[in-house]
Amino acid sequence: MEKRKSRFSNWMRNSITARMLVVGFLLLVLLIPLEFVQSLIDERAFRQEEVVREINTKWGNEVLLSGPIVKIPYKIRTEEKLFNEKTNSYYTKTNETYSQAYFFPEKLDINSQVETKPLNRSIYESVVYTAAIAIQGTFPIIDFSEMEIAEEDIFWDKATILLETSNLKGIKTTPLVNIDTQALAMTPQYATSYLNTIQSNHIANAKELFSEQRPFSFNLKINGSESLKFLPIGKETTATMTSNWHSPSFDGNFLPEDTDKQISQDGFSANWRVLQINRQFEQSFFGQLPDLSASAFGTKLIIPVDEYQKSERTAKYGFLVIGLTLLVFLLIQLVSKIYIHPFQYVMIGLALVMFYTLLISISEHSNFLKAYTIAALAVLGLVTIYSRLILKGFKFPLLICGSLASLYGFIYVIIQLENYALLVGSIGLFLILAVIMLASRKIDWNNE
Repeated sequence: MEKRKSRFSNWMRNSITARMLVVGFLLLVLLIPLEFVQSLIDERAFRQEEVVREINTKWGNEVLLSGPIVKIPYKIRTEEKLFNEKTNSYYTKTNETYSQAYFFPEKLDINSQVETKPLNRSIYESVVYTAAIAIQGTFPIIDFSEMEIAEEDIFWDKATILLETSNLKGIKTTPLVNIDTQALAMTPQYATSYLNTIQSNHIANAKELFSEQRPFSFNLKINGSESLKFLPIGKETTATMTSNWHSPSFDGNFLPEDTDKQISQDGFSANWRVLQINRQFEQSFFGQLPDLSASAFGTKLIIPVDEYQKSERTAKYGFLVIGLTLLVFLLIQLVSKIYIHPFQYVMIGLALVMFYTLLISISEHSNFLKAYTIAALAVLGLVTIYSRLILKGFKFPLLICGSLASLYGFIYVIIQLENYALLVGSIGLFLILAVIMLASRKIDWNNE
């Protein structure tokens, strides 16, 4: 029994295959704490999302805004033929129902100045904004003739102006819509959908007013977060947006004009132009105003890669870091004939896993670069000192220190890249594989 045990022990110490199997098994075991780290990142990121949503709700959520819409009620007369059993004859009954007509602007021009700022709660941060919006345009000549509605059935004295928005809470100034010489104050209406309605008081002399095209204008100051979008309800809609935010994501059904779009570290500016032919709805509706939010366009004000996203992307390379580091130790063991116990491999692997917990915890209280540097230096120092104790001398510990430092530096570069991360990562992995192939060419693989 002791001979068999001794023979197995010698095989474990001297066989290259046995040592590779042990290191491979330990690498798979180390995936368990690495998965716990990934779960921790997900949990902290979810907590951040909850806090950011709470901050945005109190400040003002995303903003979707339409231009002004003319709303005019009217009466519909329908005739119904009924049978009278007493007189044994038919008679005609006239039914009256009330409906609404909606007319969109002939021309709509939107100018928005968006000022962003960070809001903090505890260790979490959200980006919110205050938008100063100036809207002007022209209302069309309003004509009911296509619907064959009698003039006496149109309630011109009940005509009003509507605005639709997704964020009443964020409005900081009472909008006044100016038509000709009239200034119409707006009040909120009961919301039955995603968009809330703001309605003006009645328009004086509406019939005479809309007998020709009339210019309008109004200004609005509104708090919001995440995105700012507009509905292109004008027969010709133009929009301009300028902001101090450096990472916009142009979103919605229409993109800005490429020639007028500018993005820099100091902010961005963009222009849109949408024609009636570009969208799938008419300039007037009779009966019910549909939900047009699918046609909205605008900008998302996003944080390109936050600290948890960077930590998550870094953790995805955890298997690579641990695997390559253990492979370096294995190659050193094969070249130097120094025996490294499986327990020592486990300690090295756990030290590498600790890098990610340090990174997450420090990045919550500092910027990612500082957190990454501190975590990398701490783990690098620990692994180098530990390798010095088990490998003796300075040659191999310095090799491990240099390899691990290069690997952490390479991963940091990949994390910072957005468009070229895959390309740089693929080239880097190819070069690492080439180095390992060259380093292992002189090993005697016949010792099984």
